[in-house]
Amino acid sequence: MKKLLLLFVLLFNMCVFAQSEEYSIIVKDIETQLPIENATVVIMKTKQILLSNEEGKVTFMLTGGSNVQVSETNYEDMTVRWTSLNGDQKFVIYLKSKNNKLDEVILSKEAPEKILQKLVNNSIKKISISHRQKVYVREFFMLDNQYSYYNDGLVNFQFDKNNNATTLLVEQNRSYGLLEADVSADLRGYNLNNIMENYSNFKYFDPLLDSKTRKEYDFTIKGHSTNKDYYVMSVSPLDKAKAAIDNFQIIYDPVKKLIMEFTISVTPLSLDKIEEKTKEGEKNMTKSFVKVNYRFDGTDYYVLSSNEEIGYSIIQKEKSKNIQVRNSFVTTGFNKQNFTYNESDVFKEKSLFNKKNKILTNYWDISGFTATDEEKAIIASLEFKL
Repeated sequence: MKKLLLLFVLLFNMCVFAQSEEYSIIVKDIETQLPIENATVVIMKTKQILLSNEEGKVTFMLTGGSNVQVSETNYEDMTVRWTSLNGDQKFVIYLKSKNNKLDEVILSKEAPEKILQKLVNNSIKKISISHRQKVYVREFFMLDNQYSYYNDGLVNFQFDKNNNATTLLVEQNRSYGLLEADVSADLRGYNLNNIMENYSNFKYFDPLLDSKTRKEYDFTIKGHSTNKDYYVMSVSPLDKAKAAIDNFQIIYDPVKKLIMEFTISVTPLSLDKIEEKTKEGEKNMTKSFVKVNYRFDGTDYYVLSSNEEIGYSIIQKEKSKNIQVRNSFVTTGFNKQNFTYNESDVFKEKSLFNKKNKILTNYWDISGFTATDEEKAIIASLEFKL
């Protein structure tokens, strides 16, 4: 009897030990003690990829321990041994700023437009392999400056090199809030079936590569202010430009000839150049922002994360509607092996707004991007409306 009891205790302890526990890491600047946003945190044991939020925080589930790798463009990379973290479930990792280079202008015999063309071509070639990405995606929707809708999901993108096409499968998703009936379906979020393809094909650079439209832009190249391995290409519309309104900042590796990050924004000055539309049903842009990060890991090069914001007003008979949509992606896993699926599992709609909730786990707490306290409050308030 005692032996049976002892065996039960041992098995029980093994089961408890094997259970996954939730951990949190906060990434901070060692000098300013301020949180670092968009730091990449890789859990080496599981190869899970996480991105720190505005509070510098990531959250993940783990059985046992694992070394942690942390990186951010402006800081020195760091690999932290699990034993040095004392097994705490909440701990802080401090990064040291690189601050070792001035952002001097780079002189080159080759025109910046041609350099960009080579960067895009090489980046497309490097990223265009058959692969799959597990991605956490979320979206906030505002109507007349009030948060009105929210959705997020854990999805899989499978890219087929031979057909140059992306297949989308949704593992889990949820949507909260209410939208007014007069807000048409095409306004409800970004089109998931082409957004990843646009990131992989670098479609956002088409205006800069087109011989007709690129003449409306001014190009300059400088060294990155804190990372000696990167250059920064800035592209802005000329004063005399008629159609160009976007400002580009492209961070790239001049040796590997790969784009590592790009930002596209529209300034209030550029918006003032656009003639305001007045016909019913027409839209006037009020905000536009895109930021996409890429990761190079050994031989793998892929989209790491993205943030997009768009705002516009819709002209109506009585009162214009102000729309704002904020979309975020973060890749939590990359794999060159394809997964199998049934054709009926393929998600062919534009947005997760169009899919019924499928919640199997609290995936949003551990799926790449941890919501801030403010964001959690917004989501909770929208959930309460249902």
